[in-house]
Amino acid sequence: MTKKKFNLTEWTPQPQQRESAPSVPVAVPQNLQDSDIEIVTQRIEAACIDITANYQDWLDLGFALAGELGEAGRSYFQRLSRFYPGYDEHEADKKFSSCMATGSGKVNISTFFHLAQQAGVSVSIKRQSVTPPPTPPVAKMAVAAEDPPEPMPTFSDLVKGDLPDFLQRIVSFSNSAMDADLLILGTVTAISACLPNFSGVYDRRRVYANLYLFVTAQASAGKGRLSLCKNIIMPIHEKLREEYSRLKATYDEEMTAFLKSSRKEGLSRPKEVAMKTLIMPANSSATAMCQTLDDNDGVGLMFETEGDTLATTFKSEHGNYSDTLRKAFHHESISYNRRKDREFVELKIPRLSAVLSGTPRQVLSLIPDAENGLFSRFIFYSIDVALVWNDVFASSSDKTMEECFDELGKRFDYLYTQMQAAEPMTFRFTTPQEQEFNDFFRSVQTEYAQLYGLDIVGSIRRLGLITYRIAMVMTALRFMENVPMQQIVFCSETDFQNALSMVQVLLRHTAKVFESLPTSAAVSALSEKTEAKQAFYDQLPPDFSRETYLSLAQKLNIPQRSAERYIQTFCKEGKLVRAFHGQYRKP
Repeated sequence: MTKKKFNLTEWTPQPQQRESAPSVPVAVPQNLQDSDIEIVTQRIEAACIDITANYQDWLDLGFALAGELGEAGRSYFQRLSRFYPGYDEHEADKKFSSCMATGSGKVNISTFFHLAQQAGVSVSIKRQSVTPPPTPPVAKMAVAAEDPPEPMPTFSDLVKGDLPDFLQRIVSFSNSAMDADLLILGTVTAISACLPNFSGVYDRRRVYANLYLFVTAQASAGKGRLSLCKNIIMPIHEKLREEYSRLKATYDEEMTAFLKSSRKEGLSRPKEVAMKTLIMPANSSATAMCQTLDDNDGVGLMFETEGDTLATTFKSEHGNYSDTLRKAFHHESISYNRRKDREFVELKIPRLSAVLSGTPRQVLSLIPDAENGLFSRFIFYSIDVALVWNDVFASSSDKTMEECFDELGKRFDYLYTQMQAAEPMTFRFTTPQEQEFNDFFRSVQTEYAQLYGLDIVGSIRRLGLITYRIAMVMTALRFMENVPMQQIVFCSETDFQNALSMVQVLLRHTAKVFESLPTSAAVSALSEKTEAKQAFYDQLPPDFSRETYLSLAQKLNIPQRSAERYIQTFCKEGKLVRAFHGQYRKP
């Protein structure tokens, strides 16, 4: 007999089934899919929450996963168990094997969702299809509700015939529609940092073309090819580094002469050389990031193919410049203190672009919840893992991809030099384009707010600005096709429609990443647990017994198993010393 999949919409908790069962139905996914368990598990992992408040919950979790997923539930059980401070991989493995062998007809997969929701983690999975206004075709964009899910939509087939010639050359090196999307987005974002004397007016504010991109995919999905786009702007970066090396050598000579001289010679101390660069390391401190931007007249590009690098930097004591990224996206002034001279510096018009890639978990490390302001500033693109083996010997040319992109970099460097010498230019939409743009995003904002809630509205509104900037980049690339550089540069209808086509697809990718992020309630629950744990430690006497700390835990409404975990953790951290069995003291 074929096992019937459990339908969560038919589940109504029975009080006699579990003492901890909720009195109302849990808001769990309709038409359960295995991917729903993965989504909720990722949310739990992002918040680092132990959803097993006591041993019985841990046991029931094992029964729930074993009964629904069989052997495939073992990895989920391990992932969810590891947040217990006394977690032991071997012990958890044995416990799951026991759950597989004995089973429990009274526990089903609804217990997993109940435990997650009880811990403050959202278990809502939305499946509504989204069909934005018909500009341009959106036949590819239907959301699949069946299992397996339909692959994420792509835009390259919609736009590749009408792209600027430079991007057409980029697309010619792609091996799939998704790879073409990746190369287009990577190139456009990298170039967005290198368009001098070119700006526009959006919502009555002067804006530049700078974009933030995050490509997310599992390992070996192909996101590594994004690094090819870096070659396009390397000639600009290398020229700046060479200029810095020359200036630094002169400075070193002058400093040597100054140090050897006496005061009578009247030499003044040489001025330190600004750090000239385009590409900025993601593992900089917040102050170093601002200093480097200031040295380069506010212009910079962060290009990092491992999202963990930035996430780890954000967690360091002086490395969280999330606020700097949010302000730089809108060219808002950034103030900081220069550490060496204790000088207050204000960076008036930062123009920073960013190209990042990483796994879905790395996104969660960087952006902890859906309400984080950094989320709405990024273009997100989610790559599907395709079980296709590409012919690695298909090309008869001896020229490598790196060499091909190096040549494209030299072509773009010529445009960059021309734009540096040009008079300031202002980019604009035509009046009909402005009307169509407003109508499109007005409709999309309403529809997505109904489908995903108000938290996604910030992303929709900033995707409007992103669309405007994508059109700016495409228009600038047309200068390579003998389009004249004028004081006012209007967007062509072709580039306007291309930008809309791209963003219609990017809306879907944004929504996918949005749904994978935990709610702020989950993060708040974690914060509350941390505060309760600290309060528990603070109220422990200098010397105490097991009976003493259990009595204190009861007063603070902390479960016995949680109190025992806290004591174990305090001992491991050196906050407590186990004098002998059942007796503890604070060092």
